[in-house]
Amino acid sequence: MAKKKKAKKKALKKRRQESLNGVSEHVLDRLYVVINSRKGADPDTSYTARLFSRGRQQIAKKLGEEAVEALIEGIRGDRPKLVGESADMLYHLLTLWAALNVKPAAVWAELARREGLSGIAEKASRKR
Repeated sequence: MAKKKKAKKKALKKRRQESLNGVSEHVLDRLYVVINSRKGADPDTSYTARLFSRGRQQIAKKLGEEAVEALIEGIRGDRPKLVGESADMLYHLLTLWAALNVKPAAVWAELARREGLSGIAEKASRKR
């Protein structure tokens, strides 16, 4: 039991250090790297490459479709289906970011900037 606690503590310390060094272990960051690597790949062998070859509008359209499907499952209350549709939606969002060269770190920084602000105050600040 003590070994498990020690291993968990060591893993947590490593993640904190990687975070301080700018190295992220988050699945979305890793997925973004994979998606970005598919730019220019063969559209016949990669769905992501096919999306890139069809252009930003098609990627945005797919993101919208997945968002609607997630919304539907959220209204229905089907948690397992909502999980799947949410994953699809996040994948297509990251693909759109990659198409526009938006780095996840920029989005994470914006979320961090908003952390602790009320949604009402944050939205009002955008109108100025």
